[in-house]
Amino acid sequence: MLAPMKPAHPYAVTYKAPPTIARFMASPAFYRGLMGPVGSGKSSACCVELLARACGQTADPSGVRRSRFAILRNTYRELKDTTLRTWLNWLPEEQFGRFSHSDMTHRLRVPLADGTRAEAEVLFRALDRPQDARRLLSLELTGAWINEARELPLCVVEALGDRVERFPARRDGGCAWAGVIMDTNPPDLDHWWRTLAEETRPEDWAFFRQPGGIVERDGAFLANPDAENLANLAPRFYERRMAGKSPAHIRVYYCAQYGFAQDGLPVYPEFDHARHAATRELKPAPGLPLYAGLDFGLTPAAAIGQRLADGRWLILDELVSQDMGMLRFAGLLKDLLATRYPGLAVEIWGDPAGMQRAQTDERTPFDILRAAGLQARPAPTNDPLLRREAVAAALSRDIDGRPGLLLSPRCRTLIAGMAGAWRYRRLLVAGEARYQDSPEKSRFSHVCEAAQYMLAGAGEGRRLLTPETGPAVQPRQERTRNDSRQNPLAPRPQQPRRRP
Repeated sequence: MLAPMKPAHPYAVTYKAPPTIARFMASPAFYRGLMGPVGSGKSSACCVELLARACGQTADPSGVRRSRFAILRNTYRELKDTTLRTWLNWLPEEQFGRFSHSDMTHRLRVPLADGTRAEAEVLFRALDRPQDARRLLSLELTGAWINEARELPLCVVEALGDRVERFPARRDGGCAWAGVIMDTNPPDLDHWWRTLAEETRPEDWAFFRQPGGIVERDGAFLANPDAENLANLAPRFYERRMAGKSPAHIRVYYCAQYGFAQDGLPVYPEFDHARHAATRELKPAPGLPLYAGLDFGLTPAAAIGQRLADGRWLILDELVSQDMGMLRFAGLLKDLLATRYPGLAVEIWGDPAGMQRAQTDERTPFDILRAAGLQARPAPTNDPLLRREAVAAALSRDIDGRPGLLLSPRCRTLIAGMAGAWRYRRLLVAGEARYQDSPEKSRFSHVCEAAQYMLAGAGEGRRLLTPETGPAVQPRQERTRNDSRQNPLAPRPQQPRRRP
């Protein structure tokens, strides 16, 4: 057994927690999450929190407070370059004990003023290899910290909760505290963090959200006087970093808002989450017909909405799938319409490519829908420019101060897609940023295209070709133009007659 250290020189760590972090540290929840903008002190808070929990463990008969913690990150490169650097900055080796790079473990020995000492093993682990995840399931821990939790799947978080409160054993005094703490920058709109924090809110989970360093007011990004940790940042820290950044990047990393800040170009830059996503579930207007748009394939999807008398669109619902045949999907769609929207007439528009027959039974998706009792028609166009513009026009429309298109919270995948998850992927070329000509196919693209078929079928595409706007609408995104493809809704030019 190691000889007790003299308690004559306890090492003091001075830390003043900002308001949100103070509530995070005081929470008794088993799972605790801290979300905030860059530079808000999240990682530092978690380092200090683990140290405090190590020092607060129950002392054994020899006066030692034992604990074992795991610190997780998605890759070893980020673990070494960011998480470990922050940890050793707060707990340097010369005061707290040597860090072993061979097994990525920091063995802390902290003399305390009451004559006891804290001894803690802190295991740094990444999960970028399958064997790392398997080893995680064999650990016996007191607690754990997940750094940048948005980069790890929920199954890892849940599995980690099963490995804590196992050291020290009950016969050796047990754990005075055990749990899982997490920190992160804001994740995507459909991420498990947002679902748990904002919707399901399970028992013994607590989530804390720091104010952004920047606030958005009337389309302008301004410094937030309520931002935390400003005293430890350079002057105008956030304002200086906004230059050249996209609005999506600013909202996620500086305003601390949920969203997509990916390396790509959103298909709908017109979409504003605060304006176009309703906070409460939308109800159908009585007496007005429903419209539904369908995208086919192995991941069929449907978008369901109404056009109000004043021209505004309410997108009420969605139905998304994965690896599902059209026969089963048609049944689910029929049940959804009958259950949630009984008595309303439905006009269904689908991808014109659905007129092609399958090689197995020679039935088209439209044949399968009709057999299920759903009368569907092919949308009047499959031109990607017109389809995109049909939705973009509704997003850009303002009717008596209200948005021309509003999405219900039921449309989670559609909202995420419009918010930036559906994008043009950036090409890996040097020089000026260039993007693919077509949006990438993903789980977000299918329901977004279904919404396009719905609006185009309901007449939004024809609005773009009215005499008021002219037949040649300037596209909002040049990369979607394909001049060699004839627009099926455009009037055909008159050919001069030849004289006999």
